[in-house]
Amino acid sequence: MSSATAQSPRPGFALHYRESSSDIEAERLHRKQRLAATFRLFARYGFDQGLAGHVTVRDPEFPERFWINPLGQHFATIRVSDLQLVDHQGEILIGDRPINNAGFVIHSAIHAAHPEVLAAAHTHSTYGKAWAALGRRLDPISQDACAFFDDHEVFDPFSGVVLEPSEGERLAATLGRRKALILKNHGLLTVGPTIEAAAWWFISMDNAARTQLLAEAAGEVQLIDEQTARLTASQVGTHKGGYFSFQPLYQWITQAEPELLD
Repeated sequence: MSSATAQSPRPGFALHYRESSSDIEAERLHRKQRLAATFRLFARYGFDQGLAGHVTVRDPEFPERFWINPLGQHFATIRVSDLQLVDHQGEILIGDRPINNAGFVIHSAIHAAHPEVLAAAHTHSTYGKAWAALGRRLDPISQDACAFFDDHEVFDPFSGVVLEPSEGERLAATLGRRKALILKNHGLLTVGPTIEAAAWWFISMDNAARTQLLAEAAGEVQLIDEQTARLTASQVGTHKGGYFSFQPLYQWITQAEPELLD
């Protein structure tokens, strides 16, 4: 279609960013629904791996507490009512099942060190693990990969399952103000000021890892120059953009699996 005949977006149409609700119960339900939907989506993307994998979101009334998935429940079966509330001492305040110990150490450290982080996601996704084995940051090889340009770091070295609080603290320090970490020989971790953004960045980062693995296997990769990569990051790498990108996925999964909202 030529530029002369190209259609503009419908006049008056705009995406609207949701601000947190002042109604505590409404806000809590919103966060838990998106968290449960995230697990269902991660199952669809194949991010489940045995007992590994955890996503958390802060409670709106008690920000020192966070909601997390119970240990041993497949992502594809998680509902809102299955989510458990835990504090920084590791006490399960709502729920009667154990949680992943490494998940608690990682997420507790991140939430304690970064009050701006509302949600965090980590799983042992296949492409995330494959890329993490290289111990490198992602390169700006596509528009989508530019979302992570100068906004992620490598957590190095791998020292086994993260069970010591000091290791969680080191991980949180390495994250800094970035949106993501590549845990060397381990996998990916993403965070966000909304559960929607944190979930989207994990999906997008795993896709970026897969894309670069494919590109490097095919031949010499052409990088986007730093100036253009930085500009593109400002266009596609904002947390508001991550929030919007999650919306069609939420619409899809709740229509396909409405029981997740129970």
